[in-house]
Amino acid sequence: MPRRTDLKKIAIIGAGPIIIGQACEFDYSGTQACKALREEGYEIVLVNSNPATIMTDPATFNTVGADRTYIEPISPEYVAAILRKERPNALLPTLGGQTALNVALQVAETGILDELGIEMIGADRDVIRRAEDRDLFRETMRNAGIDLPKSELARSHDEAFAALEIIGLPCVVRPAFTLGGTGGGIAYNKEEFEKIVHGGLSASMVHEVLIEECLVGWKEFEMEMMRDKNDNVVIVCSIENFDPMGVHTGDSITVAPVQTMTDREYQKMRDDSIKIIRAVGVETGGCNIQFAQHPKTGRLVVIEMNPRVSRSSALASKATGFPIAKIAAKVAVGYTLDELRNEITQTTSVCFEPTIDYVVVKIPRFAFEKFPEGNETLSIQMKSVGEAMGIGRTFKEALQKTIRSMENRRFGLFNADDSPLALDELYRKIGVPTRDRLYQLASALRQGAEVDDLYRLTGIDPWFLEQIAELVQVELELEGCRLDDITPERMLYLKRLGFSDHRLAEIFGTTEKWVRRQRMDHGIVAVRKMVDTCGAEFAAVTPYYYTTYGEEDEAPIQN
Repeated sequence: MPRRTDLKKIAIIGAGPIIIGQACEFDYSGTQACKALREEGYEIVLVNSNPATIMTDPATFNTVGADRTYIEPISPEYVAAILRKERPNALLPTLGGQTALNVALQVAETGILDELGIEMIGADRDVIRRAEDRDLFRETMRNAGIDLPKSELARSHDEAFAALEIIGLPCVVRPAFTLGGTGGGIAYNKEEFEKIVHGGLSASMVHEVLIEECLVGWKEFEMEMMRDKNDNVVIVCSIENFDPMGVHTGDSITVAPVQTMTDREYQKMRDDSIKIIRAVGVETGGCNIQFAQHPKTGRLVVIEMNPRVSRSSALASKATGFPIAKIAAKVAVGYTLDELRNEITQTTSVCFEPTIDYVVVKIPRFAFEKFPEGNETLSIQMKSVGEAMGIGRTFKEALQKTIRSMENRRFGLFNADDSPLALDELYRKIGVPTRDRLYQLASALRQGAEVDDLYRLTGIDPWFLEQIAELVQVELELEGCRLDDITPERMLYLKRLGFSDHRLAEIFGTTEKWVRRQRMDHGIVAVRKMVDTCGAEFAAVTPYYYTTYGEEDEAPIQN
């Protein structure tokens, strides 16, 4: 059925100030929502305390911005006052991250929404509670037949230590209603446990933490999903973490689509995801579900669910061409997925799940130099401040493209000015997750480390380690070669592996200019491949492109 005509004015809560775990991706989501709803003729009231965003920029008001913007603190008191003044018909809280979700729930529980006749759309208070309240989520999953880690709930220090007697050490402490793992952590002894529980109870909006069995070393996956009121469910994107459980997904290298699951395992995760979104009750929008899988037994458990557009949604949108935030906003106002057109093909509906015939890699960006007292060890509390994304035909190509997109003067797994470390020292460092572990793995492999040894030290799936080992082996084979020794066939092979001209110049002891000239003289130039959501099954009207080598150029010829 078409959009709801009983709604005239909609209030949207933004994410507020840019913080670790909640940054510009929510400005992207909020801007998309404002644009989508204004296209439908709705009056938009935006509450966002951050003036340094696109959605609050006055220059955007006539195109994608809100009709009225309140740059006020995102707190229950201020949001309630704005709602009393504006009297919108609906409140949309699912596009401003955890901040918007928490404040919307607090406002709803004051009774003001009922008093003013304001409907919460996208996710109502019951949905938010089932997803964010650790105890309710655990009960909902058990009723749906979904496996979970062993866990106990605690609302005080005494309850936490009682739970510890059941769960044992090490364990994970997960506060309820927090963002980016704030207040949580992994406790290996009672002193750490007491400290983390204290921080978790303080950080939780409801003074509640979950004491959970430690799954460090398990594989971690995410599913980005969408559901409408007619129970149409779309899996937008599957994402796999390079790092195992124990590193926050925002701090891990991630890969889309999933690379190391069997088809049977993936189908089970897909089926569980659909059960979860239905059980929680998200019926007018998107969600993000995180899973862990035992690397030996294959046991799959759900970790948590975000009943909103997530930090990963922006990545999934760019990776697939599926505009998650925009579709979520349209579904929230009554459209069903089969009624909405795919903007890239302009012929299919968004019920057609995106097909990815390429690989996407994300690498997080850190700024520890700005926090000299900070602990650089990566754990379940997010520390990254940004990320870079690369697209290639293979994991190797996408990884190398992403490395040089980090803007840290690195053009491959190795740099000419890298300081070599002894293998014993590398083994010691590799066992602790840090931002440099990818490059330490490459250095260890260069010195003869075995994949099995690195797997035991890191828990990183051997498939990923073997991919890195193959890149390292190629570099070793090129040592001592001159540029003139490289045949056109070999140069094409290197470019398809993602080697940049700059890195090849370092290896061959020449200049980037000469490498580029020689490959172009041999006709080895980048071609463009489409991100079209459908794997070329349908004609694409407005695709976008990534570059690769040695295949058909899919971009239209320009005069």
